[in-house]
Amino acid sequence: MYAASHFRIYSANPKYKLGKAFDSSTGFKVPNGATRSPDASWIKMERWDALTPQQRKKYLPLCPDFAVELVSESDDVEDTRKKMREYIENGLRLGWLINPKDKQVEIYRSGKEVEILDSPISLSGEDVLVGFNLDLEVIFG
Repeated sequence: MYAASHFRIYSANPKYKLGKAFDSSTGFKVPNGATRSPDASWIKMERWDALTPQQRKKYLPLCPDFAVELVSESDDVEDTRKKMREYIENGLRLGWLINPKDKQVEIYRSGKEVEILDSPISLSGEDVLVGFNLDLEVIFG
């Protein structure tokens, strides 16, 4: 799933040239000082371009605009929810907490209540990641 999400986010970018996608190996130093590595993430190109070459080599000193957290068998759902709330508090615009076991998705949006979807077929990047859609059949099986 991690590589598939990263590829799909990446493949949406050349068409719209809006930003840069990252996989779980990329770390972010969010404004509150925490270090986080979402399973998949994306930032607007202007924010990427504003980073110095040195900043790009370390933990990126910002919160992504978009992030995906996939709840694995060993993850605690509540801990993952806390991460998602932390992302929102630090500037995340759109986030998905995907729970394959329960076939549920929690959508986090800046300034809005969390939306919970049961067994959705797909997800849209909305106005944050224009043109990106994730087919959940691969994840939910």
